[in-house]
Amino acid sequence: MTTLGKTETSSLPASGRKSAGSGFASFTKALLKSKAGTIGLIIVLAVVLMAVFASVLSPFDPAKTNAIERLKPPVWLEGGSMKHPLGTDNLGRDVLSRIIYGSQISLLIGICAVAVAGAIGLVLGLISGYYGGFIDKLIMRTVDSFLAIPNILFMLVVLTVMGSGLGTLIFVLGVTNWVTYARMVRGEVLSIKERDFVRAARSVGAKDVRIILTHILPNIASSFIVISTLNVATTIILEASLSFLGLGVQPPTVSWGGMLSDGREYLATSWWVATFPGIAITITVLGIIFLGDWLRDTLDPRMKTNRAK
Repeated sequence: MTTLGKTETSSLPASGRKSAGSGFASFTKALLKSKAGTIGLIIVLAVVLMAVFASVLSPFDPAKTNAIERLKPPVWLEGGSMKHPLGTDNLGRDVLSRIIYGSQISLLIGICAVAVAGAIGLVLGLISGYYGGFIDKLIMRTVDSFLAIPNILFMLVVLTVMGSGLGTLIFVLGVTNWVTYARMVRGEVLSIKERDFVRAARSVGAKDVRIILTHILPNIASSFIVISTLNVATTIILEASLSFLGLGVQPPTVSWGGMLSDGREYLATSWWVATFPGIAITITVLGIIFLGDWLRDTLDPRMKTNRAK
């Protein structure tokens, strides 16, 4: 059955439409039925709350050094104490406090970089898919050019030339990851623009901008949301990788990748310095992936059809 567009759904009687409240209730019910989705949501909410209330939750200043307490082990090991539950690093900084504050940077970069990539890819994908012709070929050849260069190599070159920094890192991550959105949006638009409700809108003289914003964009929103959610996890890993190599977030700003880099020299003797930031990255990424997979299964009509069969 053809998916209804906005033009078609607006003609349904009011009694046939679900209220926003009942829609939210069914959405919540479906989430609670999925163990992976529920676990993912709990992890994501926990990380978000940790980032928002970092100043309240953190027992110490993450940048405060103390040479006397350097490389203290976690509380359950000999020599550890409740003062530093996860131990301290090579400069005597509290590992738990640095993990809490590092969540701010990971989420900020993940969300902002995805927003930049999504905006670029969405606009170019809509233009390419809707208008076709020469502009479609030009955009798709540009996409092919970006795909021909390994992302990590391109980012390393750009960051080396432009210099490290939070804003630069967000820009580079956004500019190098827009091609995924452009290809997805273009494919969706090529399918949707041939449907009856879009042809009907053209026949009554609707302008291209109105057709794109009113009829096409709402029909690709679910796929866009799913890809964006999953790409946040990928971006967090990329940020950690670049920070580990010394080209990401620079001290004294705390980042999980930077903590990994600081602790790599002490893995044999003080494993906790690098291990706990690595665990934080792993748990956060898994939570986002679990939530993203559930969103894909819930929002993608094709997945619903497969489950029904």
